[in-house]
Amino acid sequence: MDIITLTTDYGNKDYSVSSLKAKLITNINNIEIVDISHNISPFNLAEAGYVLEGAYSEFPKGTIHILSVDSEITPENKHIAIMYDGSFFIGADNGVFSLIFRDKKPDQIVEINLHNNYNYDVSADELFVKVASHINRSGPLNVVGSKVKTIKEITNLRPVVNKEMNQIIGSVIYIDNYGNVVTNITKKLFKEISKTRPFTVNARNVKFSKIHNTYSDAIDFSIDKNDREEDGKKIAIFNNLGYLQLSVYRSNPQTVGSASTLFGLNYRDAISVYF
Repeated sequence: MDIITLTTDYGNKDYSVSSLKAKLITNINNIEIVDISHNISPFNLAEAGYVLEGAYSEFPKGTIHILSVDSEITPENKHIAIMYDGSFFIGADNGVFSLIFRDKKPDQIVEINLHNNYNYDVSADELFVKVASHINRSGPLNVVGSKVKTIKEITNLRPVVNKEMNQIIGSVIYIDNYGNVVTNITKKLFKEISKTRPFTVNARNVKFSKIHNTYSDAIDFSIDKNDREEDGKKIAIFNNLGYLQLSVYRSNPQTVGSASTLFGLNYRDAISVYF
């Protein structure tokens, strides 16, 4: 049974997700549909890229990943299908895939041209289903589109290093379910610039001078539980995807608050690291 994953900004209130799934079930036999997320903020490419990047590598080779965020078909909004490491990705060439394949080179990219047969009188979902159906039948990508070498890049979401090489200027790209603040500063970039120098992470009025390996690494478990600093402790870590993340230990946005609320940080807010 083949797997098709869905990542969209459709939400769960409307019929859009069910409609997309119905199209897939009607056109493709014997498939398993996995919802990665339908709660991407509307048109938020950074969120979409981050969420799919975190999930896709856990799926078996051959999985087809449909990404539908800001994917309306227009003469200016091209659509692409990508093959990378045995898996397939279908979506708009709006820059979101440059966030997923930051340092990776896809094996094949095609600009989908099937919609030319419909004079744009077809939805993005219908187009994506047709391409997924073709891939499911082991059809080659060059049948659904023309080969291209590059994908559109989003450069304004990349961190910037100053000329003196002593500061990284990044920004918030995602707030997760726990209110953790994920930045676009990667562990790889941090190590390249830091060269083991002391540093300070500045995020509004909050500062960090140490980055922990895990949440529990920040807690001194040799101290009696009643005496140690634990709940509410601010922590900086590199998360599982290698991004600098600002957190509050055992946070709950619904009760005690979270890094986002307590630090006053939201999407696109600036985060700086000084060395």
